[in-house]
Amino acid sequence: MVTGAPQTMRERREELTPMLAQYVDVAERYDDCVVLFRVGDFYKAFCEAADEVARICELTRIEREDSTGTYTACGVPVDNAPKYLRRLLDADYRVAVADQVEDAEQASGLVDRAVTQVLTPGTVVEEELLDEGSSTYVACVARDPGGGAAGDGPDEYGVAYVDVSTGECAVTGGDAAVVDEELARVAPAELLVGPAVPGGVADATDCMVTERDPEEFAPDAARDTLADYGGADRFAPAERVAAGALLRYAEYTQGDDGTLEYVRRVRRYDPRRSLRLDATALRGLELFENHADSGRTLFDTLDETRSALGRRRLRAWLRRPLVDRERIAARHDAVAAFADRTLVREDVREALASAYDLERLVGRISRGRATARDLRSLHDTLAAVPAMREALAGVDALGEVRAALDPLDDLRSLIDEAVVADPPQELTDGGVIRAGYDAELDEIRTTAREGREWVADLEASERERTGIDNLEVGYNSVHGYYIEVTNGQLEKVPDDYTRRQTLKNSERFYTPELKRREDEILGAEERADALEYDLFVDLRDAVAAESDRIGDLADAVARLDALAALATVAVERDYTRPEMGADGVHLDRSRHPVVEETAAEFVPNDAALSRGTVALITGPNMSGKSTYMRQVAIAVVLAQAGSFVPADAARLPVVDRVFTRVGASDDIAGGESTFMREMRELTDVLCDATPDSLVVLDEVGRGTATTDGRAIARAAVEFLHDESGATTLFATHYHGLTDLADEYDRVVNRHFAATERDGDVTFLHRIREGAAAASYGVEVAELAGVPDSVVTRAHDLVAADRDGDTAGSAPDGAQRTLDEVATNGHGRAPDAANAARSATAASDDAVADLLADLRGYHLAETTPLEALNALHDLQRRAEDAASDADAGGERP
Repeated sequence: MVTGAPQTMRERREELTPMLAQYVDVAERYDDCVVLFRVGDFYKAFCEAADEVARICELTRIEREDSTGTYTACGVPVDNAPKYLRRLLDADYRVAVADQVEDAEQASGLVDRAVTQVLTPGTVVEEELLDEGSSTYVACVARDPGGGAAGDGPDEYGVAYVDVSTGECAVTGGDAAVVDEELARVAPAELLVGPAVPGGVADATDCMVTERDPEEFAPDAARDTLADYGGADRFAPAERVAAGALLRYAEYTQGDDGTLEYVRRVRRYDPRRSLRLDATALRGLELFENHADSGRTLFDTLDETRSALGRRRLRAWLRRPLVDRERIAARHDAVAAFADRTLVREDVREALASAYDLERLVGRISRGRATARDLRSLHDTLAAVPAMREALAGVDALGEVRAALDPLDDLRSLIDEAVVADPPQELTDGGVIRAGYDAELDEIRTTAREGREWVADLEASERERTGIDNLEVGYNSVHGYYIEVTNGQLEKVPDDYTRRQTLKNSERFYTPELKRREDEILGAEERADALEYDLFVDLRDAVAAESDRIGDLADAVARLDALAALATVAVERDYTRPEMGADGVHLDRSRHPVVEETAAEFVPNDAALSRGTVALITGPNMSGKSTYMRQVAIAVVLAQAGSFVPADAARLPVVDRVFTRVGASDDIAGGESTFMREMRELTDVLCDATPDSLVVLDEVGRGTATTDGRAIARAAVEFLHDESGATTLFATHYHGLTDLADEYDRVVNRHFAATERDGDVTFLHRIREGAAAASYGVEVAELAGVPDSVVTRAHDLVAADRDGDTAGSAPDGAQRTLDEVATNGHGRAPDAANAARSATAASDDAVADLLADLRGYHLAETTPLEALNALHDLQRRAEDAASDADAGGERP
């Protein structure tokens, strides 16, 4: 990667033209960046930098030659710059944009240029480069400066992050585990790493890592920087260093005159005051990322927001669910208020659709980069606030957020009085300030307008005075106003005409009065443009001075939108309000919120786990074990985020952490196999889980030898029961573990049932008490298209293994249903006794299914014809169950 001043230019500095010397000076000050240098309508790069930019952006390089020699250059069109800037950022380049900060027409000699911004993946502020519904963070990790070199002293770190586009900034501190967890939650686009921070921190992040001079992390420098952001005394040493270094870097990226005045304060937070979700849990529960074909995440399912503000707030709530019961109840109250009042909810959502991104608007305004259209967007958002307040009148549960909806009437009136309703995109185009806002501007405009009206009438009067019928009056930017006469009519030109320009077929003239009017018009327009610019800048500064009030309003609108979105989801998808504070997890007919949207048919299931219970879940592959465990954990996360949950009823505890170990992953580049990664994740669970935690473990120990894996799984279950006391869902194919339910009072067996008929397996996707002994792995292989010869041989090997070694079978007394039938070949019973047991198990299972469906039948919602059809189906199934029982020698 080539950055800094091009080597070939540095070597020839004394020979360079003034413009190229200016480019080298800028490139040396920003030596960690590719410099794009504004030249006319292009941003240009030169020499080695041009080679890199041309390669990344797929641009044509050109060879330039001047008095100093030949050099390479390439240009990015200013009007289409975001497209190319995105490519450079995606390639992990930092880009310093050097703009012309002086009017080229007024410059005496070389036009002055300065870096107006440094673009990096974590500090972009341009709308075209941002995802409107997500935050873009740059984060910083620093070690306690009093802790000595890496490996010495206490391992205390500070983690700070800032969204430069909105001004959100926060910091926390803790050990290495807190660092990993917070970086996973924040998911920064860029990371600064301080001195003495272990290299593994940077390796664990999937983002651009930026190196800074160690002096940037000096405690004194941090204290000086934080003085402008509320002071440094609120923070621990490592937090102070992280926040100070981060803010200095953010200021640096805003260019030579960079400022972050819109960062109102640096918020210090304690990770323990929210439900802690580490990277493994975020990935395992697919909250924000889903690598399956559907690509749907939990956030996608919940996102019924109407504004970018609400979308980011909902995402933040899901990243940091609450642990305070009162705050959780307050959110549930607000969601319930919206859910119960359809008209209120729809009126608010309609008003929210008019809300622009206030956080990013105030950021652009405070940075002095807002356009007239930005101010009108702010005005239009403020204009929608009264409708929100009116809709919420009398809704007690939403009273707090209603009170925070300050319509900022004074600011809205000021913008409306000053800026036209549909301003031009560019301020330099003029016509931004309304008539009547400034008397001086009105007077200047009147002068210019009267002059143009005089010119407009001149053509007719001159034709009459001179008798030249085809005489025309016109204007161009080079020669100004003129009177054009064709060559055939030149003898009629009066004496007071002065020649201005000669064309092929005509001559152009001016008169003393036309010249006077021209000077008057152009002078008035120039003065009007200058005054209009000054008036707009003053207006923008006045709005920026109210950034705190705008920020408070943005917070209220974001909360309102997120709450309304959760209520919309609850109503449209039949979610229920959870009762919080229960002694364990209790869900009636719970559902997975993402899977139920994409599956053709979803089977709800109950969950009943007392506090500290370890539920061993067995059953066939593809029966729904992983989905079930995820949906239980997701119900807890949703409830504590403030959402209703997909279930008929929910009584849930307030947990401190959710741990997951679901699915397989590896880090081959980092030297970790799938099993090693699994063991590291298991280590985190066993070391950090508490009696207030929820643990979800899937197939622990499957990545090694069966004996070792089964031993690890059994020991983990015993540890969770005896040591951590966490409420646990533990799915396994080690059926020998199910005897733990007989040895430990808080270990219970649950299984997912399946039925088999003529060698065909049907997964019922229903969870039941007791243990299963068959996983139907061979049958699943057959469904996947494994060759018949492999399937046949596998069946034979399974049968032989069962005949010779029953170590992995279910314990005596375990519930025996059809999913436990031992098979030989393709479902052939080895003897009559086994056949009888199979038939009896089938009957028991079928009867249980029949009774469950009968209890869940909604007779009041059924037509007579539907009832008759249902009764016929139930009768047929009862007869089939009786036949199966007869085959086994007994009746149900």
